[in-house]
Amino acid sequence: MPTISVFYGIIIRMFFEEHAPPHFHAQYGEHKAAINIHTLEIIEGTLPRRALNLVLDWAELHRDELLSDWDKCRVHQQPDKIEPLP
Repeated sequence: MPTISVFYGIIIRMFFEEHAPPHFHAQYGEHKAAINIHTLEIIEGTLPRRALNLVLDWAELHRDELLSDWDKCRVHQQPDKIEPLP
């Protein structure tokens, strides 16, 4: 599972050949969540409120890049790294 960004202790990853809908995985300590790229809703899991807000802010800024990485992962290509939050 490639790591595409890391910021404030949050790790953002995508799986190769993943199932729909387009989503990414966020991990903060022992907390994990899958986030829908289109709706920015949690599909599975939980994150602390502060971490979730950071992830959602980041994802909103990088939605097009996330969708591009999703397409790459679907065909087992290495996704691009995405800039973290400053």
